[in-house]
Amino acid sequence: QVQLVESGGGLVQAGGSLRLSCTASGRIFSTNVMGWFRQAPGKEREFVAAIRWSGGTTELGDSVKGRFVISRENAKTTVHLQMNSLKPEDTAVYYCAVGSVYADWRRPGNYGYWGQGTQVTVSS
Repeated sequence: QVQLVESGGGLVQAGGSLRLSCTASGRIFSTNVMGWFRQAPGKEREFVAAIRWSGGTTELGDSVKGRFVISRENAKTTVHLQMNSLKPEDTAVYYCAVGSVYADWRRPGNYGYWGQGTQVTVSS
């Protein structure tokens, strides 16, 4: 069983930055990937970024490439999402999740554990 707690959301002006964190309690294995997704009102859940727990291989969603960075702290079982050059369209609830490296990292259905989400609002 894995529990995930996100933090770091808030209100920021366009062009600003925020850093989200997700701390996992429970065992994270080398075959796990930790991902970030977001969901805006009336829209489907969208892949943002993911990182393989072993080795640190990362993948970013097309809409955030060049602006967001995902990283991990193995000792703290914590994953960070550094969000730069934020845009109003980045406004959403951001979720952290744990899934398998052997499945599609971009598909929400691959992830079996989810956090409660943290709100990010970017004002224009």
